[in-house]
Parts: sequence; C-alpha cells; structure tokens
Amino acid sequence: MTTETHPETETGTGTGRLRERAVAALTAARARTAALTDAVDDRDLTAQHSPLMSPLVWDLAHIGNQEELWLLRNVAGRASMHPEIDPLYDAFEHPRAERPKLPLLGPGAARSYAAKVRGRVFDLLEHTPLEGTPLLDGGFAFGMIAQHEQQHDETMLITHQLRAGAPVLTAPDPEPPQGPPPAAAEVLVPGGPFTMGTSAEPWSLDNERPAHTRDTAPFWIDTVPVTCGAFRAFMDDGGYGERRWWADAGWEQIRTHGIGAPLFWHREGGQWLRRRFGVTEPVPEDEPVLHVSWYEADAYARWAGRRLPTETEWEKAARYDPATGRSRRYPWGDADPTPAHANLGQRHLRPSRAGAHPAGASPLGVRQLIGDVWEWTSSDFLPYPGFRAFPYREYSEVFFGPEHKVLRGGSFAVDPVACRGTFRNWDLPVRRQIFSGFRTARDA
Repeated sequence: MTTETHPETETGTGTGRLRERAVAALTAARARTAALTDAVDDRDLTAQHSPLMSPLVWDLAHIGNQEELWLLRNVAGRASMHPEIDPLYDAFEHPRAERPKLPLLGPGAARSYAAKVRGRVFDLLEHTPLEGTPLLDGGFAFGMIAQHEQQHDETMLITHQLRAGAPVLTAPDPEPPQGPPPAAAEVLVPGGPFTMGTSAEPWSLDNERPAHTRDTAPFWIDTVPVTCGAFRAFMDDGGYGERRWWADAGWEQIRTHGIGAPLFWHREGGQWLRRRFGVTEPVPEDEPVLHVSWYEADAYARWAGRRLPTETEWEKAARYDPATGRSRRYPWGDADPTPAHANLGQRHLRPSRAGAHPAGASPLGVRQLIGDVWEWTSSDFLPYPGFRAFPYREYSEVFFGPEHKVLRGGSFAVDPVACRGTFRNWDLPVRRQIFSGFRTARDA
C-alpha cells in the first residue's frame, strides 16, 4: 500500500526552521486576535452577542490561559501565573451561555495577561529543544497552541457575524475565478484503497492520526461546492416544506424554529438578501451557500437525487493522486497553501465564487476542497483505528459518537496552520452559525 508524504523530510526542516515556523504561526495568530478584538469597543468585547457564543473578552483571556497551561506549565514546568482564573477559562466547566456571569478579566487585564504569557513563551521557544518528548517533537506544543488560537479567532469571527450593529471588519472581495471553468459538474473518483489520515504531519492533531488504509467503491463528487443559486432552486421547489427530504430530527428542527432559508437570509421585495458582518446585500447566485446545517445539506442532497459524501470519500477526493497512488497533504500537492490555491486566513470575508482557484484543484479536477466553506459530510465523528488521545482527552475523544457530524476542508475564516487535507472538524448537525456549506456525491 502507498504511504503519505512526510513533510519534514521533503522540506528539510531543521530545528531552526521549526522555531521560525512556530514564531511565525504564533505571531500571525496574535495579530489576527488583536484585529478581531481591537475592532470593537470594551462594551462590545464584554457583551454576549449570542447565547451560542462566549463574550469576545472570554476568548481573548482563554487563548492566553491555554497558552500558559501548555507551554509555560506543561513544557517549561512553571507555576501558574494566576491560578484563581483557571476555572473561569476552562471551556468544559462553564457553558457559553453562562460565561458573561463569571468574574472575567476585563479587556485591559485580558490583553495584558495574554501579552505577558506570549512574551514568556517567546523566551521559552528560543532555548527549548524541539525534540525528546511527544509534546516537543517537531515543535508540536507550539503548533498546537497556534492552531488553538486560530480556531478561537474563527470562533470570534463567528461572533462578529452574529453581532448586531454597523460593520467593523473590512476585507477586499475575492478575485473572480481565473482560467477556464470546470469541465464537468461532477468528477468520478476511482474505487480502491488509499491512505487516510497522517502519521507524519508534525502538527497534526490526535483525531487525524494514525495514517491507515481505507477502501472505497468508485463514486461521483461535485466539482465545486453547492452554490446559493442551486440551493435557491431547492427552496423554490418547496424543499423546506417537503417532509420526504428531511431526517426526522431535521424536520422537527425546521418546523419548531420556522426555518425556511439559510441563516442570515431574508426575503425583501421579491429578492433574497443576506446579512454579512453588518452589511445587507443580495444573495450571490454563484457563491457557495453558507450557514446551513447538516440537516439542510442532507435534505438538499436528497432532493437533488444525491447524498452527502462520507468523510472517507471526501478525503480521497482531496488527497488521492491516481497517477502515483499517493496521498498528498493538499489537493494540489505537498506545498503549503498560497492565495492561488485557496481562500483561507480571513483575507476575505466571504467565499470565493464557485469554480475559483483552479491551481488548488485535485488531480481529478475537484476544486475548492480547501478553504471557502466547511463542508458537511455524512459521517459521524469517530476515532481512527489505533487512535490515541493526545495530549488530553477533551480535544477529541469526548466528542466521538453519533451526536457530532464531520466537516472537512476549512473555510475562508480558517488559517492555513489549522487546515490541511487530513484536518477534521466536527459539530452538532443543527449548527448554522458556523461557516458551513457542502457538496454532494453519488454512487458510481
């Protein structure tokens, strides 16, 4: 059976370069955190803009607290800087809806705390060997913390989308699609074995490991994500009112809450509009649909005579190279993503149009598998064979089971450090505030 690429071996990464990578990743994450929190005043920072989300100031201090916990305490063996605040920023101890009632650090204190932690972390990074223990090998602990901060930056961006009021974030729109459009609406992925997951990516998280062989039957998959225009056809055909398209729990959800369109859409004067980071605009027909739940994605797929791809199918479409039989890091190869490959890192505040980024296509011609929108799959979030929780059970293991569905590929809100061909995201099938879309598949 073929093996995956080992990025460290291919790029010749040494300790010095690992340190540079860690510094760059941590610095980029903190710059983004600052942009998201400096964009609003203290009142907005401390307010809870939705019971689904924490106040922004909680995320800010939690970022610093986790960095202190894992790097200064676990790696360096230092005592807690503020043991009295640890329970306040334990994500499992207090549900999001309750966090505004806690005696949280104020904006100034939270910024100061996070900055002090970061300064000590950079001092630590200068002289810490990036080998010798599982936490240090390949700079894992530093990469884990950079990914953690970027994941909370995406969470804070979701809070900005839920926030009422005038827009405070700006970014240029993505470039129009370059080059010829996709040659076909769907692509045939051949059956057979391939390597799923990773044992080589040094900053991969526990649920991505280990690399193992999976076998698939041949299947067809959409060349691009389902667009707003295509989803509107489902709506116009009465899709939200047809019981036969919906899973039982999904039907109950839309009937109970009166859901008849993706989140943030509304109809005005015969036109569908949406609210996007404080701006109201016409729904773009050729952009991947966004803010739909798993139930909505599943219903659309059934209406279209198709289905959601399994997680295994999605990863095979994204990583498998039929010419070599090898699993790549990304659809386009092993090189880190650039703006030509994918819409990532909050460079834009919306997905690129369907068919964009031909340079990021897989060998089979599937586009936009990385970036733009998280893509729902049909799969429950389960461990891989040989899974081992690391460095703590609460990152992945406690979420395994049928309650959570897997999303793949990242979104425009995801930083490249927290997005790769093996990266797994998961959420409850009712979730719509996340930057979620989908593509469909069918048996060959």
